[in-house]
Amino acid sequence: MNEALYGKKILFATVPDERHFRPLTGLAEYLQASGCDVRWYTSRIFEELLKKLSIPHFVFTRALDINPANLEYIFPERIYIADQPEKMNFDLLNIFAKRSSEYFADIKTIHDSFPFDLMISDNMFSAIPFVKAKLNIPVATIGITPLATDSADLGSYGMGLIPAVSTDQRDEYSRLRDFAATALYKRSIDAYDSVLKENGIFMSPSILYDQLIRASDLHLQIGTADFEYKRSDLGDNIRFAGALSAAAAIQTARKWFDKRLLHYDKIVIIEQCAAEKESKKLLEPALEAFKDSSNTLVIAVTNGNCTVALREKFGSPSTVIENFISLEQVLPYASVYITDGDYMAVNLSIRNQVPLITTGICNGKNEVGARVAYFNCGIHLNTELPEAEDIREATAKVISNDQYKKSVSRISKGFKWSDANRLCAGYLAELLHESEFIQAK
Repeated sequence: MNEALYGKKILFATVPDERHFRPLTGLAEYLQASGCDVRWYTSRIFEELLKKLSIPHFVFTRALDINPANLEYIFPERIYIADQPEKMNFDLLNIFAKRSSEYFADIKTIHDSFPFDLMISDNMFSAIPFVKAKLNIPVATIGITPLATDSADLGSYGMGLIPAVSTDQRDEYSRLRDFAATALYKRSIDAYDSVLKENGIFMSPSILYDQLIRASDLHLQIGTADFEYKRSDLGDNIRFAGALSAAAAIQTARKWFDKRLLHYDKIVIIEQCAAEKESKKLLEPALEAFKDSSNTLVIAVTNGNCTVALREKFGSPSTVIENFISLEQVLPYASVYITDGDYMAVNLSIRNQVPLITTGICNGKNEVGARVAYFNCGIHLNTELPEAEDIREATAKVISNDQYKKSVSRISKGFKWSDANRLCAGYLAELLHESEFIQAK
């Protein structure tokens, strides 16, 4: 494998968002150590992190740099979109579809000085079809969300529906997929299709996240097959990648330990996604749920959101509120992990055999929560604004019922059978070998 990869030029390309960037850095570090010439095309906001990895950085030049820090400044109208499908359609159109040709304009210039053999991107990087069709270079995608391809067995991704169990349900799901394609997301589907056709690229139109995965030569899905819905029509390009994670060099969380971890039988960890700034969505109701519980240690990770105010409101000997704590350090002590639906964090919790309570429904979080409930890894409250009482009751149920613990323990085994970076490198070596064979013919 190392011989097949040694000396290969690999371009990583990612949407300018932490959730799209960080999960790929561990693989990039591994490939670099394997002798690959690894470089990265993304926003300037990741300049310092890429310096830490000693990876050359190509910044956005022609592409509009839309990232979480400036999103509402560039698109102030987005704040007033209350309807979630409408907001998703807006994002698919403006953040992803319209950036595709801009990304490719930059990548063409990069290719002139760095004729890369392979591009690796997150599964929402919209220039994937351009690189394949225009440069004839293979593309591998990394699935940073639950597997987002459409299937005859499922409703449209984003609806949070579990697999169909009857012919009638499959028929209903088919109608829902048609509705999503012809109504809910039609504007973004048509816009991306127009951009592709203007550039001489012809593909069967579909929702962007489905289309990009299908367009890739290889899709490496973070996670394990045991935590993903079975599909009778699973794409031939899809492989499960296991526990891909951020490179050690950029995991900056300080070592953290509190002696209280050793003195409580029940330990609850609460974490709200860093991109979610409203503490009232999860942090406040969860802390409220346990404020009078002296026999439970509650650890809230705020990711820098409202930490001081929360400490003032919920300070107690059995409560810890910190800006940042590495989950790797505290999950081994945990009884339950409460999250608003971050996919990578949910996978990490399962790897550590910790059952879950999930809440969020927006931005694909309902898909994460639906899987948690379907695979009996915990309870999904299915709301953006959970009540303290519901969180408290769900926690008691999860802790007292060992079926949740048994389920996460069973699924966790799928993360441990092989090294994720080595596994993915093997798949990438196969892809490059096949590509070289085809080109030689």
